[in-house]
Amino acid sequence: MRHPLVKNAEDRMNKAVEKISEELRKMRTGRPSPAILEEIKVDYYGAQTPISQLATVNITEDRALIIKPWDRSVLSSIEKAIFASDLGLTPQNDGNVIRLTFPTPTTEQRQKWAKKAKEIAEQGKIAIRNIRRDILKELKGDTKDGKISEDDEKRIEKEIQDLTDKKILEIDKLLEKKEKEIMEV
Repeated sequence: MRHPLVKNAEDRMNKAVEKISEELRKMRTGRPSPAILEEIKVDYYGAQTPISQLATVNITEDRALIIKPWDRSVLSSIEKAIFASDLGLTPQNDGNVIRLTFPTPTTEQRQKWAKKAKEIAEQGKIAIRNIRRDILKELKGDTKDGKISEDDEKRIEKEIQDLTDKKILEIDKLLEKKEKEIMEV
């Protein structure tokens, strides 16, 4: 049976990896993705509402996102929200749908995005290491208090280190995948 400290560490590390995965998924890359619109909120009858709850978002072959709201009266609000965001895209409103065209990014932009992805991944690795540090500190305290034998302490330390290595490897794989996606022409 696994020790509660190991289970706690695993739960916390899983959450950290999930957060990093989410952050990387929302990053802009060379190709359109509806995920980049998730953070944009639209003022809809006084409530800040995500675009995904107001419209369907589709990808076209010509490097564009088509946003088709279910209620056409919200078109201008969606357009304003996209303008106000930091996407750097200009929405084109034709009265029925909003088209977001993604220009082909320059090598410089791609490198900047890759650097940002590395920063996000590094934050995740730091979070994982901090979780390990906290759990090991708690483990040392339990050993001093006599709740855990020294043999068990060594075994649990190894489990936590293995878990840490595994989660850092997961983050590295997420980063590698994102960098590949960013550099894809």
